[in-house]
Amino acid sequence: MLHIVLVAVFTVGLLAPPALDAAATTSDCKMARIAELPVRVVHNKLIVDGAINGKYVGILLDTGAAITMIPRPAADRLGLSRQTARGYRMFGIGGETDAESAVVDEFKIGQASAKGRRFLVAGERELGDEVGVILGEDFFHELEVEFDLAHNAVRLFQSKDCDGTSLAYWATSGAGETEIEAVNATGPRIVVPVLINGKPVRALLDSGAGVSVLDRPEAARLGIAPGPVVGSGRGLGPKAVDFAIAPLETFVIGDETIRDTTIELADLSRSSSYVPAGSLLPRKLEGSAAMLLGADFLRAHRVLVAHSQRKMYFTYAGGPVFARTEPAKSPAPVASEKQ
Repeated sequence: MLHIVLVAVFTVGLLAPPALDAAATTSDCKMARIAELPVRVVHNKLIVDGAINGKYVGILLDTGAAITMIPRPAADRLGLSRQTARGYRMFGIGGETDAESAVVDEFKIGQASAKGRRFLVAGERELGDEVGVILGEDFFHELEVEFDLAHNAVRLFQSKDCDGTSLAYWATSGAGETEIEAVNATGPRIVVPVLINGKPVRALLDSGAGVSVLDRPEAARLGIAPGPVVGSGRGLGPKAVDFAIAPLETFVIGDETIRDTTIELADLSRSSSYVPAGSLLPRKLEGSAAMLLGADFLRAHRVLVAHSQRKMYFTYAGGPVFARTEPAKSPAPVASEKQ
C-alpha cells in the first residue's frame, strides 16, 4: 500500500501520566488535563524538551505534519540506524523527500516516555541544531490541545460528554470558534474555513510554520497581486521556495475580522504535487490546504483544538496576527474586531 504524507513544516497518543487534573467541568462535560508542556519559541519554532536514547533533543510541535518523524540530519547526529520505508512518499515545503525509518530504544517528551518505537526519517536539512523530532498531528489528534503561548505552555486534555459545550474554559466572555474538516485519506489534519477578501479559503493550522503563508495560485484566484520577493526558505524538501508579501483587505476566521493586513505568499501547490506511477501529469495531493496558519497566528491567540468536537476555539491575545519577526515585549495592536 502506498502512503502519501504531506508535511507542511518549514525554516498516537504517547502520553499517559497517572494523574489527571480536572481543568473544566460544565454539566455532564468533563475535561481532564493530562499534561502541560513548557514551550520555548526559538526562531518562530515551538520547541519542547525531550530525549532520544538518553540524548537531549528539542521537539518541534508541528500540527501541520500528518505524521511524527525525525529529520535525517538529526538521525545522523544521534547515530540512528536507518532503513528504507517502503510504501511511503513524503512531501514538504520544497518538494518530495526520501522516506526512511529508524527504531528508537527510548523516546521522552516531558515526563512521559515510550520504548522501542519506530519513527519515520525524512528531510534534507537541519531545522535548527537542537530539533531532533517533529511531533506531528498523529500525536495530537485524539486529544484536545491548547496553545497558550502567552504563558509558554501547550496543554493536553481528554474530554468526555462535551458535545455542545464550549471547551474554551478560560474565556469568561466567550470565544470565537470554527469547524474543523473531517479527517481524509492523507491523515489527521486541522483544516478550518477562513475568508480572505470575502472569499472562502481552506487553511491548515500549522504550528510548525513560523509564519502564516497563502498559496500563490490561490492568491491569484483571489485577485491578490504579489509584491516583490522578500526572501526564500527551505522545508523538508530539497528545493528553496521564494516568499513575497501581499496586502489583504480582510481576513476572517470565525467571528474575528482582521482588516488591512499583509500575508506572505509562497508556491505551496508545487510542493504538494506529485506524479503518480504510470502517469506523466502532476496531481495535487488530496486534502492539501491553500493557506498555512502558522506560529504567528498562535502567538496572537489563545487556541484550543477540540478534536473530539471537530472545533477550534480561540481568543485574541494581542499583537500582530501575521508577522515574520519574533514578538516584541510590548506588541503593537492589530486591527481586529468582532463582527
